[in-house]
Amino acid sequence: MLGWELPPHNSGGLGVACYHMSKALSLSGAKIDFVVPYTAKHPGIDFMTIHGATKILPENRYMLGAYDIYNDKTQKSADGLSSMRGVQLQYIKFVEKLIKKVKPDVIHCHDWLTMEAGVRAKQVTGCPLVVHVHATEFDRSGRNNGNQLVHDIEYNGLMMADRIIAVSGITKNIIMDKYSIPSNKIEVVHNAIDAGDLDDGYQYDNRTYAYLEALKDEGFTIVSTITRFTIQKGLFHFIRAAARASEKYDKLVFLLAGDGEQRDELIKLAADLGISDKVFFTGFVRGKQWRDAYSVSDIFVMSSVSEPFGLTALEAAHHDNALIITRQSGVGEVLNNIFRYDFWQEDVLADQMIGIATSTALRKSLTENVKKEYTRISWSDAAKSCLAIYNTAKRSLAV
Repeated sequence: MLGWELPPHNSGGLGVACYHMSKALSLSGAKIDFVVPYTAKHPGIDFMTIHGATKILPENRYMLGAYDIYNDKTQKSADGLSSMRGVQLQYIKFVEKLIKKVKPDVIHCHDWLTMEAGVRAKQVTGCPLVVHVHATEFDRSGRNNGNQLVHDIEYNGLMMADRIIAVSGITKNIIMDKYSIPSNKIEVVHNAIDAGDLDDGYQYDNRTYAYLEALKDEGFTIVSTITRFTIQKGLFHFIRAAARASEKYDKLVFLLAGDGEQRDELIKLAADLGISDKVFFTGFVRGKQWRDAYSVSDIFVMSSVSEPFGLTALEAAHHDNALIITRQSGVGEVLNNIFRYDFWQEDVLADQMIGIATSTALRKSLTENVKKEYTRISWSDAAKSCLAIYNTAKRSLAV
């Protein structure tokens, strides 16, 4: 298993998905050697062997820049760890050495950062390669052109893969449309939620958001989003919709938990629209902090321009949030008791937020019924699908 992060050293949903998928596979009998690009301890992960490909610390990954240009200079500095490209190339070298000691039955890699290592491992061992696509460069760039190096890596990885796992039908269609991969090579395996993992004794501390709790006592509704502040997430549309909703209904406040390159622009936009007193920015949150953010919230909005799945929506639902998501979000394939809109429909989003905020019965119906839906999907079922895909890939090579 080739990945780029695991909890508690994850920056988003990729690490969470890899953790739960690996745990479920292990419970199904799989023996997993999981490679990450950094060196660190992972408390509580005793169901697989974790290998650190480099000596870099987890927090230092965030300062490397994900979109370094691939040129002769970066190729020659492959021994360095000062750039994302340098770490990638070191990761490939580590995997080459590891597979000579621990020969796998199947190579399972996650997203573009590990695809080259996956392809190389397949070349060395002759084992089947399964590429798991959590997001493409078309998603990350907000359906714009994105980075050509990343596109090239994705195309080569998808072409070389024996089987491809897509986290949603939306993602499968992007892979088919943008990379001309045939449908029969791609399986959709939706992510899930481990309710037991979230019910681990955590108790919401209302002192964390004491001011917001005071506003709730005065009849305000808290609308939240927990995400990276990037072009993919459609947050400019969200802020403009917040302003339009506030013009019609005064008892809404908005909580943006997370961080990213658009933070300062979003703060400025909220000020320019005259709602800076209604929009609260927490900065980057993890662990108990993000669970407190879910707990204070009444309505959760996923405003993404292109969201392959969207685990945060399931987590928010588990914390009694009514959900509003874009039609461009894959999690909508497993949920019905939600409100939907196209990411550019700011007036529609504004009206939906007001509708839920002003109807206790509607909010109760949405929050109660969506829980019945997400409890029907599980990581155990996802792991069974993966095992079946592994066996299909092995049989195809044996023919």
